[in-house]
Order: sequence, then structure tokens, then C-alpha cells
Amino acid sequence: MAETRKTSTFTPREVVGELDRYIVGQSAAKRAVAIALRNRWRRQQVSDDLRDEIHPKNIIMMGPTGVGKTEIARRLAKLAQAPFVKVEASKFTEVGYVGRDVESMIRDLVEAAISLVRDEETEKVRPRAEEMAEDRLMELLSNNGAPRTPSSPPPFGFSPPPPPAPQRLGDSEREKLRAQLRAGTLDDQFVEVEMSDSAPTFMRGFSGQGMEEIGVNLQDLFKNMPGMNKTRRRRVRVPEALQLLRQEEAQKLVDPDRVQREAVARAESSGIVFIDEIDKIASREGGKGGGPDISREGVQRDILPIVEGSTVNTKYGMVKTDHMLFIAAGAFHVSKPSDLIPELQGRFPIRVELEPLSGDDLIRILREPKNSLLRQYTALLATEGVRLSFTDDAVTELARIAQQANERTQNIGARRLHTVLERLLDEVSFSASELGPRDFQVDGNYVRERLGAIIQDEDLSRYIL
Repeated sequence: MAETRKTSTFTPREVVGELDRYIVGQSAAKRAVAIALRNRWRRQQVSDDLRDEIHPKNIIMMGPTGVGKTEIARRLAKLAQAPFVKVEASKFTEVGYVGRDVESMIRDLVEAAISLVRDEETEKVRPRAEEMAEDRLMELLSNNGAPRTPSSPPPFGFSPPPPPAPQRLGDSEREKLRAQLRAGTLDDQFVEVEMSDSAPTFMRGFSGQGMEEIGVNLQDLFKNMPGMNKTRRRRVRVPEALQLLRQEEAQKLVDPDRVQREAVARAESSGIVFIDEIDKIASREGGKGGGPDISREGVQRDILPIVEGSTVNTKYGMVKTDHMLFIAAGAFHVSKPSDLIPELQGRFPIRVELEPLSGDDLIRILREPKNSLLRQYTALLATEGVRLSFTDDAVTELARIAQQANERTQNIGARRLHTVLERLLDEVSFSASELGPRDFQVDGNYVRERLGAIIQDEDLSRYIL
């Protein structure tokens, strides 16, 4: 459960510190989500009769695109090891129209929880699964040269005698094969592995969208029918065979019922739903007028019971949304939070405004985060032997050009840095495989040479940057 995981003991200050490693600025939003995360741990410490009465305080983040709204929510969920799903409010439609059902966000969250818990359980049984997979692979290697029985049917309906059972490996032979397997001397050999086939062919064309109303899992229904559990043989190299056998053995060791129970409980108690573009369904001017605004208000009223706390039917059972944390986000350029229906406003009591990024923020974004763009490009080109480096004046010039492009055209925040860096490193990225091992330093003059003409021509910069 959530209270037993190590991240549950993080204080709000520690949560903000972890978020600072990836996201520059936006201290108000970081404080809000850090308090919300800590309140989940506090709720687990109170008495049982009061615990169910304490509901999470949902958050609305207001700010332009590219300032870190989605990244804050995603990093928070990863830090808390909590099920997380990101949805766009504009993808949903009012009941009775073609589009996604609002309850699908909870079904997606439960699927994310299932995947999260299954990965954790698989990691626990990995050593045992590794050992069992090695044992199976050694048996396959020892019988690799055994003759196979013909697949043609016997004449006159008589069954042929069963093939002789394969000889079991002795302890000494087993240890010798295991040592060769771990040393990699058998990697070039091929073995035939019998694997369970995937879902029936006629079911592979179905997608989840548009079928949310179907309460049963059709794949599970059909695969339990006679003749649907098929296997097929694959001839693969030893490393791939070991990987396939490891996955199959781990799947056998993991209890699916326990995974489902734990996943549903975790989704209910610690799930995070990030609803992006909430401003797109806000009725402008308080909902006056007709046309599309009526549909927007209908979507809000459909989302309302999910946020208030309701029970959603999923293929894993009934799931309660009472204690899930909902984080909504939007630019709110045209509308404002007060344009939402009052009932929905009341379910998002915490509102934080994210500041537009300044030139200094862009410099910090290029330098400070653990996964900064400069580190990413340096690592990418290092695979070709090109040792890329940036001088301080190059970083300053890059931030200045990105800031200028944001001011002249649409302000897309830190995402502008992706465009600028791609344009800057276009030549070296194209020819890196031909350059061979070498040092390549980017300084301010190189940045101005590559991007100066583009940023000066305002019409050209609109198309390129």
C-alpha cells in the first residue's frame, strides 16, 4: 500500500527538492503538489473513522504552454510510485455524442496501476524466474539435436508411440552448461522455444476507444474458449530465448488476482489523474450564449461526479474515485477558472499560477536539470564519437534567441528550445556518422552564425523557429 513505500516519508521540502532536479522555477506549483502528496501520508495516520472523511484537495494549474505543468504532475507521480494518467479534457464529449466517455480516464488509471503493480511483482520474483528460465534453456540446449517427431497425421487413425522422454541433465553437466550460458559462449546458438500465442487474430483490430461501454474484456473471454489457447514454436538465439523464458516464468510466479487487488487499491488511494486543457471546456462569459458552450458545460457536468467521488465499473471490478487526486491544467488565455460551472470550481480548491519563463529561466533549463537538452544532445552525438560541448556564451545566446522567438511569435515556453537546438545542430547531427571521433565545441559565434539570419528575418523565424 501507499503508506509502506519509501517515498511516502518524503517531507514537502524533500519533494520540492526532488522536483527541482528536473523542473526549473514554479515554486508555488511545486509546493502545492508537495503538500498534496504529504497529506496522503498524513491521511493514512489518522483514525479509521476519520480517514474516509478526508478527501484530497484537487489542484488547478494556470499558465502558458511549455512552463512545466504536465512535467510537475508526471514527476510527482513517479516520485510517489503512484498510478498516473494524463487525459485531455477536449477529447471528451457529452453523453450521447461520439467521443470518449469520461469514465474512461478511470479505466485508464486502473490499467496504469495494473502495469505498475505487475512490474513491481515481477521485479520481486526476478531472481527465481531467472533461475527457472536458465534451467528450461539448458534442457532445450541439451536436447537441441534430438530428432523431432513428424507432424503428419498417422495412417488409419492409429496413434504412433510417444517419443522417448528427453534425458535429464546431471548436476555436473547442468553446472557446466550454466557457466557457459552466463559466460556468453552459447550466444550464437539457436534453440526452438514454444511460446503461448497472443490474442486471437480477429480481436487484434479492436481498439479501446469507442468500446468503453463494454464491461467485459473480450480478449479474456475468447482466450478461455476451447481451441483459443494456442502455442507456436520460435527459433531464436540463446539470449533472446532466455529473455522470453524469463518473462514466461515470471508471469507464472506472479499471482494475477493479487496484482488486481493491489492495483485497484492503489488506484483508489494514491491514483493521480492529470486533466489537461481544462480551459478548453470552460464556458466563456459565464456560459452565456449557445452553440459549442452548451457542449462544454455538458462535459463539465459529466466530469463532475468523477471528481466529486463516484464508483466506476471496470473489468477489474468497481473502483471508487473518492480519494484520487485530480490535477487540472490550462493556459486560460481566453477563459478563466471562474468560467467553469460552480460545482466543478468547488472541487478544485487549490489554484496556482505558473509564471512565464524568462531568459534566465531558459538558461537554467539548458544547464541545470538532470535530463537537460544539452546533456541529451551530448549523449546522442557521443554514440557517434563526437564529443559535443557548449560554452557559456553559447548557452546565453541560445536562451536569448529562444526568448526572442517566443516574444515575436506564439509563446511556447521551454519547448522553443527543442526547435532552436535542432536547427542549431542540424549540420553536425546529419554528418556525425561521417566525421569520426572528434571534439566539437559550440560557442556564441557559431550560434549567431547558424541562427542569426533566421531570427532577424521575422517572417522567416515564424516558419522555422
